[in-house]
Amino acid sequence: MRLNRFLAQCGLGSRRKCESLIQAGRVAIDGIVVKSLSTIVDNSNNIVTVDGQRVSPPDIFIYILMNKPEGYVTTASDELGRKTVMDLIPKSIRVFSVGRLDKNSSGALLLTNDGQLAYRLIHPKFNVDKIYRVTLNQAIRDIHIRKLQSGVVLEDGITSPCRIKVIRNDRTQIEITLHEGRKRQIRRMLKSLGYEVERLIRIQFASLNLAGLKPGEWRYLTEKEVSELKAVVSGR
Repeated sequence: MRLNRFLAQCGLGSRRKCESLIQAGRVAIDGIVVKSLSTIVDNSNNIVTVDGQRVSPPDIFIYILMNKPEGYVTTASDELGRKTVMDLIPKSIRVFSVGRLDKNSSGALLLTNDGQLAYRLIHPKFNVDKIYRVTLNQAIRDIHIRKLQSGVVLEDGITSPCRIKVIRNDRTQIEITLHEGRKRQIRRMLKSLGYEVERLIRIQFASLNLAGLKPGEWRYLTEKEVSELKAVVSGR
């Protein structure tokens, strides 16, 4: 298989992140550094190392749902010394976050070492819904709801259409359903229309919701839940 896919299956992050590792010269096959993204690897015959440490796909995949609290970042480590979601699980569990929630956001966060499933869950082409409950600093106008639904122009391109549901009578709380996952996307979308986000919670990721989980708590997914996730990205 391609090297970036192999590294993703080893739990080193998304394929894009693994491509960055390759291009940075941190990956070697049988002792020889490779930088070509088209490199093919055979796990049964090749020894792959990252920063000198051998890597291989896990024998057992781990799937965790966390109710991420505010104040935590979703990276495995942080150069600024901020708290990360990895501080909330035992150090013996080696997983990475599927997609991101920024420091000031909270809610449903999937953690896994299954790189292939993670890639499919966050890639827009698989149309996996994520639902967010957003509290605004002012009532949202119908014209802006229509703009969100049709796509908003940001510095990195127009956003895909999303679904909007008004929750409060005063129109300061809405639910947004989208399948993209750009950096701080919802906050940027709303800011471009003149709104500030006071609170943002992801209440559902694909078929997973926060039932029974308080902020900071986590649990392993059931076999049924894992099967449902795989079915979503396979089109079944």
